[in-house]
Amino acid sequence: MKVFLGGVAAAFLGLLGILVWHHEVFEVVGGAIPLILLFGGLMAAYLGYDEVKDKLPFSKSTENQEPSNDSKLKEEAERYKQEVERLKDELDKSKTS
Repeated sequence: MKVFLGGVAAAFLGLLGILVWHHEVFEVVGGAIPLILLFGGLMAAYLGYDEVKDKLPFSKSTENQEPSNDSKLKEEAERYKQEVERLKDELDKSKTS
């Protein structure tokens, strides 16, 4: 209830402030609109660039490299598994002797 009353009071004071200082409010809004357009345009351009970059043909070549990278990683994992097995065998031999 306190939050609701605080919100109503803030809205009332904000409306009262707009009515009293309407010239200053319009001046700030007028100055903020170009900044909003600038930052909004930059954000839209960045998001559009990412979308276009995903559709470019050279991005497919990176997709073709991923399977070879996967196979390299699988080979490396297999080598590590073999090395772990070899070290386990050595450990077992050292325990029995």
